[in-house]
Amino acid sequence: MKLTAIIESEDDGYVSLCPELDIASQGESIEQARDNLREALELFFECASPNEVKEHLRGDVYVTQVEVATGKAARSLRQRGLCNFRAARLRRGSKTRKPHHNAKKCA
Repeated sequence: MKLTAIIESEDDGYVSLCPELDIASQGESIEQARDNLREALELFFECASPNEVKEHLRGDVYVTQVEVATGKAARSLRQRGLCNFRAARLRRGSKTRKPHHNAKKCA
């Protein structure tokens, strides 16, 4: 089975995450973080019941890059009175494009 591994630098090591199952691990190198994640995933599949696997397994995950215009986006948020980065996160499924519930209004 092929799953996604997202690995990012954190402090003195690396954190690895499988978004399809929301399972994470870590290591001192990229390779070690990936290998530790593989071990954690194999243990999960070995120990979990078929229902538990089905319950945790999410649909397709797409990893891509997004290009943003930082100056314009920042001005747009300030004009709407939203002053933190979480304000730009939108609720999933929202057709009205409301700010995320964690968004804070500027004073």
